[in-house]
Amino acid sequence: MAIEGMDKFQREMQRFQDKIQRLSGTRTVPITDLLTDDFMRKHTSFSSAQQMFDAIGFEINSAEDFQRIPDQDWDAFILRGTQFTSWDDMLGHAGEEYVVKQLEL
Repeated sequence: MAIEGMDKFQREMQRFQDKIQRLSGTRTVPITDLLTDDFMRKHTSFSSAQQMFDAIGFEINSAEDFQRIPDQDWDAFILRGTQFTSWDDMLGHAGEEYVVKQLEL
């Protein structure tokens, strides 16, 4: 005799395991997938990542431009305009929210 609902539970567990498998390992996630407009509005004084990048006062047209911004200037900017203590702190939280969203928790 099968337990009612057990088949559905097993399918959901398999679906969850498949999602975990897809997220495992090292991967590159576009910054736009991490710093979504929703994330930015929720955790910063900016409505988008682009608005934040525009506000720093450095011209950012490439990854190289971004890397030229002195770490201390960028972290001070993040501290003033967000609820985070540093860029790494902000990216860490964005990464956590990204994973939760991908797993649909």
